[in-house]
Amino acid sequence: MSGRPVKRSLTLRGHRTSVSLEDAFWRAFREIAKEKDIPINVLAGDIDAARDPETGLASAIRVYVLTWYRRKG
Repeated sequence: MSGRPVKRSLTLRGHRTSVSLEDAFWRAFREIAKEKDIPINVLAGDIDAARDPETGLASAIRVYVLTWYRRKG
């Protein structure tokens, strides 16, 4: 397993953006979107809309994933 971030493109409200996350976070992020039965771009858009403007999108996604799995545990 690589700890290096992997850059992938997402579409948020019609605009393309790149996000760098570690493989484990990408996998967990996809799992959450699947469990919620929504596309990953929709989930990313929801996180983007709710985050503090001073927090980067990648950081907001990591915190969202961590919080999701903590609540399940």
